[in-house]
Amino acid sequence: MASNRPVPEAPSIPAQRDAETFGYGAYRAEEGPWEEWNPTADSVAPVRGRHRVAKQRGGFARSSTVLGVGVMAAVGAGGMASANTGKPPVSLSLPDMPSVGSLFDDGSADTEVTEAGTTTLSTVGVASAQGEDSTDAGEALRSRIMAQAEQQQGQAESKATAAALAAAEKKAAAEAAKAEKQAAAEAAEAKEKAEAAAEKKAEEERLARLAKQYALPTSSYTITSTYGQAGSMWSSGHHTGLDFAAPTGTLIKAVHSGTITEAGWAGAYGYRTILTLDDGTEIWYCHQSSISASVGQKVSTGEVIGRVGATGNVTGPHLHLEVHPDGQAGGVDPMAWLRDKGLNP
Repeated sequence: MASNRPVPEAPSIPAQRDAETFGYGAYRAEEGPWEEWNPTADSVAPVRGRHRVAKQRGGFARSSTVLGVGVMAAVGAGGMASANTGKPPVSLSLPDMPSVGSLFDDGSADTEVTEAGTTTLSTVGVASAQGEDSTDAGEALRSRIMAQAEQQQGQAESKATAAALAAAEKKAAAEAAKAEKQAAAEAAEAKEKAEAAAEKKAEEERLARLAKQYALPTSSYTITSTYGQAGSMWSSGHHTGLDFAAPTGTLIKAVHSGTITEAGWAGAYGYRTILTLDDGTEIWYCHQSSISASVGQKVSTGEVIGRVGATGNVTGPHLHLEVHPDGQAGGVDPMAWLRDKGLNP
């Protein structure tokens, strides 16, 4: 009968730590140093890739020391970077414990450690790149905000400019309308003045032509009584004609061409001659001292028809002149009638 093989003895654990080994805290039995163990094909599963079991050399305390120093250096570097750059903290990736322990191995282990370190630094670079992307995103956001602010300011300025232009256009339109209205008023006033001047000129020309056709009834005279003047000397209570005071015998003339329709004594009028013009207007010459024309006689402008006297109801020698349009009983103002004919008594 076969018998089982005896179990190999477990590695002995020293009762206390090596005085030269440095570690944190109290001594723990599970920490090395370990004896070298060479695995066999039966005890170790096949490893794929580049991974392999690293041979431990030295104590784990030394690896822990290196790990602690590396972590403190990395944390210190990260704090300094954060303090210097003001960027968000960078995450650090640390290699597995066996890889850190392999720092003290030689040969291909150095290559693996270098590769692990490279991987870790690459991760740091990615984190740094992410921080830079965050900064770039902040700058982009700031740029967008500034662009929006500038756009809004530009729109406000555009609105203000448009409002100012509209106000200026409105003011210009109002001023133009006012100027146009003033120009129209000035043009109308100028037109009225021109029309008035033209009418005045035409009237002057008409009066000039009439003045050649009409003449004053006498000369060397003084106007003593006017039409409508009130007084007890006249039976109607007011004066009905225009008095030309002149010495007795002063010549009396026809004011316009016409026909003698009456010549003789007329009571209070004394000796009176009536000249009927072509338009039917009657001119009465009263208080004559003598009559030089007969009824039915046609006379022309300026022709002598009698002389000044003081016959009838008078206070002195003068010519009493009355004007009766269309032979009406009530006369008109002889002064106005003579002026209308271009004469100025």
